[in-house]
Parts: sequence; C-alpha cells; structure tokens
Amino acid sequence: MNNIKKNITQAHQRIEKHIHNTPILSSQNINKITGANIYFKCENFQKIGAFKMRGALNAVFSYSKEKVKKGFVTHSSGNHAQAVALSSKIAKTKAYVVMPKGASKIKVNAVREYGGDITFCDNNEQSRIEMCDKIIKKTEANFIHPYNNYNVIYGQATCAKEIYESKKFLDYIITPVGGGGLASGTILATQAFSPSTKVVLAEPLNASDAFESFKLKKLIPVNNPNTIADGLKTSLGDKTFKIIIKGAHEVVTVTEKEIINSMKLIWERLKIICEPSCSLPLAVVLKNRSKYQSKSVGLILTGGNVDLLNLPF
Repeated sequence: MNNIKKNITQAHQRIEKHIHNTPILSSQNINKITGANIYFKCENFQKIGAFKMRGALNAVFSYSKEKVKKGFVTHSSGNHAQAVALSSKIAKTKAYVVMPKGASKIKVNAVREYGGDITFCDNNEQSRIEMCDKIIKKTEANFIHPYNNYNVIYGQATCAKEIYESKKFLDYIITPVGGGGLASGTILATQAFSPSTKVVLAEPLNASDAFESFKLKKLIPVNNPNTIADGLKTSLGDKTFKIIIKGAHEVVTVTEKEIINSMKLIWERLKIICEPSCSLPLAVVLKNRSKYQSKSVGLILTGGNVDLLNLPF
C-alpha cells in the first residue's frame, strides 16, 4: 500500500504544474432531490475537457528524455486522443494518433489543434492495433494504451486524491467505468488516502461488461454496445480488471433514459456542460436514493466534450 501511495503522490507531483486542480461543486437542490450530500468533482473543467489529461500526461512524463524524443502513439476515438496530443506537445515531441473513421469531427479537430498526427482506421479493435503497430515500426514511437497502463492509472488516481485532500471524509465515491483507467485509479487512491470510503462504479446497462465481469469474477468483453455514453463502450483491460475485482464495492448499471435524465439535471441545476458518460454517477444515486440517504458522496464528472448540435434532450 505504501508503494501505491508513493506512486500516486509522485504522479501528482509530476503533472500538477500542467493540469487543473478542478473545482468541487455542490447543489442544495440536487441534495434535496437525492437526500444525499453530493460533491461533484468537475473534470469537465480539466485541460482538454476531461480527466484523461491526467493519465496521458503522467505516462508521457514517465519516459526517459531519449524515449520522449521518439514521440508517442495511441488509439482513441476522443478524449484520450486529445490528451496524448496535448501531453506530447507539452513534452515538445510528436504524437501519432489512430482514430476510427467515424470519430466525432469536434474531437478530430481538437487532436489536430494540439498537434496530433492522425491516421484513420476501421471502427474495430483489431484495425486500431494493426495501425498502431505499423506506426511504431516506422517511427519507434512509444505506445500509450488509453487505460490498460499503470502510469495512466496512477495519473487518473490523482483526481480522487484531490477529492480526499479537499473533503476529509466521504461515505462513497462513484465514478463511471468503461475501460477502467479512472475506476482503477479511484480504487487505488481510495485505498491509499481514504480506506473507509466505498468505491461504486457506474456503467450503462447497454455496455455492461464490467458489471458481468465483476459478478462472474472473470473478464467478459463488451459485445456490440449501443449507448449514448460513448466514452464507456470499451471493455476492461486485464490490469484494470484485477484492480476493480479486488477493490470495487459494487458495479451498478443504469438505463439510457436514466443517463439522459441525470445529464439534464446536471445541466439544469449545476449550470455546467457534461457529456453523457459523466452523468452516470448521479444516475446511480437517483436510482438508489434510500442507500445514499444522508451520506456524503463524491461523484466524478469525467468530461464535458459534447456535440452541442446533437444533444439527447
């Protein structure tokens, strides 16, 4: 446990000059609706508009100067792509980003603005990996997996660390789970800095591989997910799965309607932009109000990169 605490602390020291210690907001109105005392950690105010900046930056800064010169390669349809591009720019090196052909134009343009060299691939995992391998052979760039990478996980853990430094006690902390980088980091930070807090993971019912994997205690890949929470369509990795299986209190699924209603409530009452993926933690509390009655609950709002011309409400 001392090693985990040390790794998270070192990650935070490594990246803190280049990230925002994002605000923690609360709403008396939402507290009244839910019956809980809720604290929203607003990573939608993070650089690139999402928590992904933390993990990508820690991974980039963990390499030697010689390796940094070779640049970095990753595959991602959105926030991680932007995070690696900007992190590479900060490190004064090249970023090669493999994105699926159907990726959002807003996110593609953002990656280009941060200096990322984009290669498009077919919209499947095999195509992404093959394209990354080709780029690595050609450039010798360093591969940074979007979530199944311990330096990425320790970077994401700094988000919960900041929450615990600000709020001395929480009964629960709830985070969305897709590939599991943030979920794993939140579990490790909780074990290190607030071991009495229970970690609850929120997942779309339409992409419930983490729920199934947690229940059956074996890694179940996601199968044709169809959810508005586009950031949560990926399967857990072997590294994130091991951490989640040991450290999560529970995984809770929510429906598409519950995701949209929660997102709308955040927009209306907190007056901030959040994407569908980050509204799941509040949806979990709304769905299980009796469980969270009078409890102190931290919710991580993971990002705010949303297409304003294509809102679900």
